[in-house]
Amino acid sequence: MTSEQPLAPFRMPDRLFAELAAGGGSAAAVGFLERAERARRLLLLRTLLGHLDALPTPLTPVAEAWRVLKEAAEKAPEPVERLLLAPATGGWLSHMLRRVHGTASGPPLWAEAGHLSALALSAALHAGTETALDVPLTSGRLPLPGLGMIRLPDAQEGLAVGRATTAGGELTVRGPGRATGSVRMTCRPLTRRADAEGGTWLPLRTLTHTGPEGAAPVTVVLEDLDPYRDLDDHLPPARLDEDEAQEWQRLFAEAARILARPGVPGPGRVDPAMIRAIVPFGRTAVSPPPPPFVQVSASSGDSFGGMLIVRPASALALAETLVHELQHSKLAALLHLFPLLEDDRAERYYAPWRTDPRHLTGLLHGAYAFTGVAGFWRDRLAGAQGGEAVERAAYFFALRRLQSRVAVRTLLTSGRLTPQGRALVSGLARTLDGWLREPVPYAALTRARTAAALHRTEWRLRNVDPAVAIPSDGPRLRPDRTSWPDVRTHSFATRVAAPRTADEHLAAGDAAAALARYAGQLAADPAEPHALAGWVVARAVLEPGRAARRMLARPELLQPLPSG
Repeated sequence: MTSEQPLAPFRMPDRLFAELAAGGGSAAAVGFLERAERARRLLLLRTLLGHLDALPTPLTPVAEAWRVLKEAAEKAPEPVERLLLAPATGGWLSHMLRRVHGTASGPPLWAEAGHLSALALSAALHAGTETALDVPLTSGRLPLPGLGMIRLPDAQEGLAVGRATTAGGELTVRGPGRATGSVRMTCRPLTRRADAEGGTWLPLRTLTHTGPEGAAPVTVVLEDLDPYRDLDDHLPPARLDEDEAQEWQRLFAEAARILARPGVPGPGRVDPAMIRAIVPFGRTAVSPPPPPFVQVSASSGDSFGGMLIVRPASALALAETLVHELQHSKLAALLHLFPLLEDDRAERYYAPWRTDPRHLTGLLHGAYAFTGVAGFWRDRLAGAQGGEAVERAAYFFALRRLQSRVAVRTLLTSGRLTPQGRALVSGLARTLDGWLREPVPYAALTRARTAAALHRTEWRLRNVDPAVAIPSDGPRLRPDRTSWPDVRTHSFATRVAAPRTADEHLAAGDAAAALARYAGQLAADPAEPHALAGWVVARAVLEPGRAARRMLARPELLQPLPSG
């Protein structure tokens, strides 16, 4: 591994592009993307080293740390490759480039540059090479990428300079003490487990899945220590408590079993081995219990195969989120290889899964991710047993295929796709058009169509300025728009046996009862968007036709507001 080696241009075989354009991707296709990401990271690293060469630092110069890393790679190429391709390494590289260009902030630049020394130490431990590096310590903590974190007892608080040496797999770290003198610790990170007391060594946590008999076990990093595990910002370690880590293991094992469906790779089918790291987000204890769906998940194009997730209570929800976020990783890697669209970054497009207007790149990401999610629920529908499981899977399959097709139509008619982008989005369209012809239980299909209409209607009421005529490049947005909660997507997934609210009556198929209740709410507040959206959709269900279609197309033009 060297940043100076010539890099041949990547040429993706047509068959692999076709797999990815359909919304899926075999192990060969994802492997190609990962190799391309490796090349990109070497280019970024070469650029970063050039910026940091003359950086004043109390640490070992980056050129020496890079030499140590390359020497280790020659002796232990496989583990060092894993370090290079780790999602957090990609996060560090991109964050550092933003730092040197003044578009990101963090600790002193020399301290963040010292993360290269931490990478070199991890590589040296894997290779068994001897080295000595000056490293940054934060209150005695030294994260070792891919291995864990060492914590010096009674160390000086705040940022300090320490000395780390490796020899034969053994690591010794010295740093300034809290009072006077220095403190020291020696351990073997490759073989040592977590300390029963004291917590001076915290090993990397992993999630495992054994899979079917004869299959290689799957191991995914549960990253709670690396300072570059976030989408951009430098983060302190946030060690999960043991009960929370066990909950993650239980959920992951079950989610991986759900995903291990035999068959031809396609949209929604994910081999858990493609996932590199999960960052537990926003929770460090089992109590209170999380909701059964994922509240927050995110990924970054800088961190291929990594994802931040707030732990749900349901393995099914985790499996769906793993599919969703891996789709984002795949598309981000494609965007690194191909110019897919010309985006002016104006946030004016309707995304059926968002409450805010999106720019074109965000819409493309959503369309790609939710095509995968639709495929995930299609597989669940095919294997569902029992009425509730069938209803839920059918609803989400019907909803996500419809929403994704709406976004794909917007992309195809935007006039901003490149030839490669049009080929990609056309592939998604073919997949979705085939799925839209597949039968779905009528009740679930009706709820999905209603939920989709409600979302679009409320989005327009809250976001579109009715006083401005729609120009050719899309609607003009309200200056006073604010975020709003989308409560209907999940609440319409199941039919309430004894409906009480207007939404519940509409979900149950009683549009007349729903209309009356929405009208009652509007009598108190005629412009309330949630109730008004319900009134519009319920009225369109009861009185279909040209007038209903006009009302659904431009609900923001309702003047005067309805009273019954």
